[in-house]
Amino acid sequence: YIHGFGSSGEASKAKLLRAYCQENKIRFIAPSLPTIPDLAIHTLSELIESYQEKEPVYLIGASLGGYYALYLGDKYDLKTVLINPAINAPETLKRAIGHGVNYYDNSSYEWNEGHLEMLESYEIEEPNLENILLLLQKGDEVLDYEEALDVLEGAKLILEEGGTHSFEGLERHIESIKRFLGVALTL
Repeated sequence: YIHGFGSSGEASKAKLLRAYCQENKIRFIAPSLPTIPDLAIHTLSELIESYQEKEPVYLIGASLGGYYALYLGDKYDLKTVLINPAINAPETLKRAIGHGVNYYDNSSYEWNEGHLEMLESYEIEEPNLENILLLLQKGDEVLDYEEALDVLEGAKLILEEGGTHSFEGLERHIESIKRFLGVALTL
C-alpha cells in the first residue's frame, strides 16, 4: 500500500488492508515514505524489485500514493489499484508549497518547487488500463474525481456518489480488489 501526501504506512486505509491481509495470510507491506518524491520512488522501487523475484507484487495507492502507484505499475507492469488518486499531482500539490507537518508522526517538512519537478518526471503518458482498478468517490473534497476519469478512461472502475477524499467504506470493496488482483487466499 502506498500512502498519500503527509500520511504514513499507519494510515486508516493501510490498517484496514493490513488487517484483512493478515487474516487471509496475504503478505502486505505499507512503508512510511519520505516526503521527497525521488526518495519515495527509490524506496518503493527497491521493495518491488526485492519481492518481485520471489512472488507476485500488486500495488494499491491512495491520493499521491495513487500517482506513485500509477508510475510504478507502468514501470514494472503490475496490477494496480488507485484509490482517489492525485492523477495530476504536480499541479495539485502546488498548494502545499511551504512548511508542513505529517498527519501521523508530527514530523515537519518543507515542500518546494523542486519536489513538484520531481513529481513531473513520474507522469505516465499512456498507462496500461488493463492493469488498473480505479476507485473514486464523487464527494472527494481534495481532488476532482473527473480528472482521474478522463486520464484513466477505460480502466476498471468503481465510482460512488458522495464519500470523501479518504474514501469512506473501503472495506466494502476489498473482495472486488482481491478479485481484480487475482490474489489467492494464501501465499
